[in-house]
Amino acid sequence: MIKKIPVKQLQLGMFIHEMHGSWLSHPFWKSSFLLEDPADLVKINGSGIAEISIDLSKSRQAPAQTAREPEAPASVATLPPEAKTAALSFHNELNRARKLCDRSRQAVMTMFAEARMGNTVSMADARAMVDEVTESVNRHPLALITLARLKTSDNYTYMHSVAVCAMMVALARALKMTEEQVRDAGCAGLLHDVGKMAVPDKILNKPGKLTDEEFIVIKSHPEKGRDILLRAGDISAMVIDVCLHHHEKCDGSGYPHGLKSEDISIFARMGAICDVYDAITSNRPYKEGWGPAESLQRMAQWKGHFDPELLQAFVKVVGIYPIGSLVRLKSQRLAVVVEQNEKSMLKPKVKVFFSIRSKMPLPQAVVDLALPGLEDVIEAREHFENWNFPYMEDLWQSAL
Repeated sequence: MIKKIPVKQLQLGMFIHEMHGSWLSHPFWKSSFLLEDPADLVKINGSGIAEISIDLSKSRQAPAQTAREPEAPASVATLPPEAKTAALSFHNELNRARKLCDRSRQAVMTMFAEARMGNTVSMADARAMVDEVTESVNRHPLALITLARLKTSDNYTYMHSVAVCAMMVALARALKMTEEQVRDAGCAGLLHDVGKMAVPDKILNKPGKLTDEEFIVIKSHPEKGRDILLRAGDISAMVIDVCLHHHEKCDGSGYPHGLKSEDISIFARMGAICDVYDAITSNRPYKEGWGPAESLQRMAQWKGHFDPELLQAFVKVVGIYPIGSLVRLKSQRLAVVVEQNEKSMLKPKVKVFFSIRSKMPLPQAVVDLALPGLEDVIEAREHFENWNFPYMEDLWQSAL
């Protein structure tokens, strides 16, 4: 029996059948599960969702007991220890992640240079790097993912590999995969684009539109990558599969084999999401990157491209409004997201900087939208190209 209740009556032991609202509005990649973790109850209460349907037949908590309102922790201090640690560690982890980014970039450059010269890729070096990335993601998943977005045209291919590695690890963690699967997912992210080392630089970094012939060469990089990895030996078949199939699409319109969703492994589907998200949010020689929140919105609209459930899970990893997103507030001010809020994905910390009404810059100030009594909320995502601010990246980078 399904019963709809106000979210304030939700208690541990109830089986959630459906959260009434867009999946972009709640902090879970799945909407049906037994509510057992107090931290999950905190997140739901802070999500802005008004009503939830519960399945009485699967619930351990009797519905008659829903009259007592659950205690909804109001601060980080009342969160469970693991949630409290995560909420407090973002800026601490940033310092470690900066050093890791530098080491990882250099290590990927070395590995890819070996591949370019026809030598084998060292899987021992790759696994050692993935272990470091995994440790960082375990401490706080967003620190390394955020910093890996800071690319230049010269190091794009290398930092893209680091970014996709971190996102694959974080996504595998969110999907509760085994330690071996998490490590393989990280290796797959790190090496998914190694085949680009067999593509001439003049095509890979061309600032203008590719010719049909050049695009054919670009599209050969998954198969070239597979060949490079096969030479390495001692490598998981899953890592090779992601390298070969991360450009496949669920509707069969991808390459190199035009596979459809049921024929694409879950890891290759994960790789497709992580690869595209990092690519479209990065500045390239031929195109300025889109904002992170805008990119997620567009990806959700590309029907047939991605596995919908995995995309939902990915959004929960990076946030509905990832760091660096340009948003419009109810107060008609523009702001950029500078930090996530562990209790509510809809109420991050933002830096306000521009008045839409007066069309004038404002004194920059960080606002925590989760503060009690604060009436200002995010009203909409904004597209970077609609405003053309020359200092967008400086706004959020200066807060790191």
